[in-house]
Amino acid sequence: MSTPIKIPDQTFWQLEVCNACRYCEGYCAVFPALERKRRFSPDDVVYLANLCHDCRACFYACMYAPPHEFGVNIPKALAEVREQTYSQYALPKVVSNLARRNAWLLILGGVISLVFFGIVAVLSPQGLFATHQGPGAFYNVIPYLVMMLPALLVSLYAIWVMLAGAWTFAKDIGARNNVSWKQIVAAAGESFSLRYLRGGTAGGCFYPSERTSNARLAFHMLVFYGFLSAFVATVIAAIMQDVLGQEPPYPILSPPVIFGSLGGIAIIIGATGLLALKRRSDREPADARSLNLDWLFLLSLNIVAITGMLLLILRETPAMGVLLVIHLATVLALYVSAPYGKFAHFLYRYAALIQNRIDSR
Repeated sequence: MSTPIKIPDQTFWQLEVCNACRYCEGYCAVFPALERKRRFSPDDVVYLANLCHDCRACFYACMYAPPHEFGVNIPKALAEVREQTYSQYALPKVVSNLARRNAWLLILGGVISLVFFGIVAVLSPQGLFATHQGPGAFYNVIPYLVMMLPALLVSLYAIWVMLAGAWTFAKDIGARNNVSWKQIVAAAGESFSLRYLRGGTAGGCFYPSERTSNARLAFHMLVFYGFLSAFVATVIAAIMQDVLGQEPPYPILSPPVIFGSLGGIAIIIGATGLLALKRRSDREPADARSLNLDWLFLLSLNIVAITGMLLLILRETPAMGVLLVIHLATVLALYVSAPYGKFAHFLYRYAALIQNRIDSR
């Protein structure tokens, strides 16, 4: 690895105990992958940490888990390593520590964006609190270039940081060696189906407590596919505006509004449900830093979705200008913090799933 993650000796010892015991064989992706190893390097631990979906089946099944004197707690140990991944592979290196200050980055990005868009809206000729209707109504409050350029630059930066980090991560764990399209497609299928959030052979995740449940899978599905639906809405809206010359806001039954509404509602239900599960979840197998990143990501995503839906509902009222400013600020803050928080985890997990496919040959 370029700059090795500091993995406690206790983590290596716990994995050795699990490998010797093998009581949890078949529970999820991690233990079959673990059993292919005889000794564990730091790269192996980072790979296993990002392959873990935190279903917690191993914790509640383990005879050596706390309060046993061995204190084997694989979900917590792997979560600690997984959390370090976000700063380890974040670029540029001079600001990689932002992953440990994700809350401040999110708040600072939100405040700066709010002030910036607020000043632009107040200085607009028609004013912030006027009622705007018809094509181009949003641009009467925030000009198109002022709205588009910051979001484009920040999103391109975020994509570059996440893809560069994932590329280095894939190299370190070996996912770029002897990979085939068949393995890439198979791993994508596992990602889109959220296969390993089903708890392996346990019939659901042991989440939020020691009883199995598919609630986490259902809420995660809503967030994941809600986000994809909102992304599709954005792409369609860009085509309608820049290719077909139709300016927003669009009619209720237009494709951007339909996909955006479905995505927004799904994200709100999913993120709120996951937040409720986390509030009730057992803290014993959890890592505090990882839990904080989860809270921040879900809260920020929820705020973006809620402000977007309010903007849709009240877009022909005097509240539209204020809601537009708030929504744009929350979206930009999410983009700024994305490479340094939980948002980036799906790329590392996908690379780990590819490596798992390579090893399972």
